[in-house]
Order: sequence, then structure tokens, then C-alpha cells
Amino acid sequence: MTMKWGRITWLLLTLSGVLFACNGMENSEPLEELPAQKIYEQAEILLKNNLNREASDLFAKIERLYPYSKLAKQSLIMSAVANHQGGFYVQCREDSRRFLDFYPADKNAARAQYLIALSFYDQIDNVSRDQSVTFEAIQAFRNVIERYPNSEYASPALLKFDLSLDHLAGKEMEIGRYYQKRGHFGAAIARFRVVVEEFQTTSHTPEALHRLVESYLSLGLSANAQTAGAILGHNFQASDWYKDTYILLSGQGLSTETVDNEGSSWLNNLWRQVGQGKWL
Repeated sequence: MTMKWGRITWLLLTLSGVLFACNGMENSEPLEELPAQKIYEQAEILLKNNLNREASDLFAKIERLYPYSKLAKQSLIMSAVANHQGGFYVQCREDSRRFLDFYPADKNAARAQYLIALSFYDQIDNVSRDQSVTFEAIQAFRNVIERYPNSEYASPALLKFDLSLDHLAGKEMEIGRYYQKRGHFGAAIARFRVVVEEFQTTSHTPEALHRLVESYLSLGLSANAQTAGAILGHNFQASDWYKDTYILLSGQGLSTETVDNEGSSWLNNLWRQVGQGKWL
């Protein structure tokens, strides 16, 4: 019973704080007559209680009413935070870009760039949708990594950069599998090749190489299949995809150790890069 009443008391205190932030100005002084610090504190209360739209509006009003105050700059970045937290991604990007335009050398510039990247990243739902937003996220995260390498945002940006690449590779794999199942092996190979050449550091590369082996065998191109298998074995020998590839090639009397080093196909070129330590 004591814990229950304690919880109720906490909720009532929180609610009263929010109501004060929302209505306090109406019951006392007009907004224009309140000092910037007072408005900022009320905006912080709203943000803390996930009233993000209302918080963003108050932060924006500080910038409008007190454009030359120290809090105007802080309010702009906090408006971006509130909009991101509320899922208002377009507004978040607008606030963040304005911050970068006005204060490019500020300590919060890295945070603004990171918020831009996050606003794109959080819109990546799954690999079945259009991936243009994923490209935007990758570029924005790259900006964080390259422009602010020593900031606290560089490490999480790098992680999400890699995850975004994984999303793109996943999209290519999904399309490639679609073509492969329907016997369109040339189209499938084109998709798997993109993964191997452009997204080789992602988790999809072992499967892409295995699918290349399958597709080339289906076309009767055993030399290419062997080369793809050799690349897979050299880099991912412990993976289940290599085990499947080994069984598949062995069943047709082929080996991943037999590679035409003089061949001119894209796979032969890739195999030579593997030998030189230039791939992965």
C-alpha cells in the first residue's frame, strides 16, 4: 500500500510540473515578459515529460524573443533534440542545419550533425522499403566521422554507419534472391556482385559469395563458381555458407582450391586482390 501511494504521489507531482510548464505562463505573465531563463526551464520540463512538440515550440520562442542571448543558441539545438525525440524528423533536420549554419564552430556542432544523421537513420524501417533514406543516413554519419573524429558522437556514428551499410546490402540480397529463385541468374549475379564489391564488410558478404557459386553453377560457369568459392573459403572458412559451398562444389567434382589466376573476370580480379591483402 505504501509503494502504491508513493507511486501516485510521484505521478501527481510530475503532472503538476507539466501543468505548470504548460499553463503557468497563462496564469501569470505574458510569454513576452518572461526572461529567457524562465522560458527555457519550462521547456526543459516539457521535454523531460516527452511533450516534445510543446517543448520545441518554447525553445523556438526563446530564439525569436531573445535572438542575441546565450540561451538562443542552446535553445536551437534543444529544439532539434525535442523534434528528434518526438519523431518530427524534418523539423529536427531544419533546426540542426540552421544551428550548423549559424554556429559551425560551436561545441554542439557535432551533436547537430549527429541529429541530422539520426533523423534519417530512425526512418529506416526494413530492407523491403525504398532505401534513399539509408543513403542519406550513411552520408550524414560519414560527415560526423570525418568532421568530428574526436567528438563523443564519432563512435556511435561509426556503428550506425556500418548498420546502415548492412541495410543496403540486405536490400541487394533480397532482390538477388528474388531473381535467383525465378531463374534469372544474370540479374541475380549483378545484385550479389554489388554486395561483394561495395558492401564487403557487411554481414551479408558470405551469403552473397555462396549465392554467386549457386548462380554460376546454374549457368554452367564452373570456373567462376570455383573462384567465388575460393574467395569465400579464404575469408569466411568458418562460416556455414562456406560449408554449404564446399559440399555443393565437391558434389560436382569441383574444388575451391582450383582457381584460374590468369582469368580476366571480375572475380579473378577480386581473387588477386585477396591474395594481395587488398580485399577485406
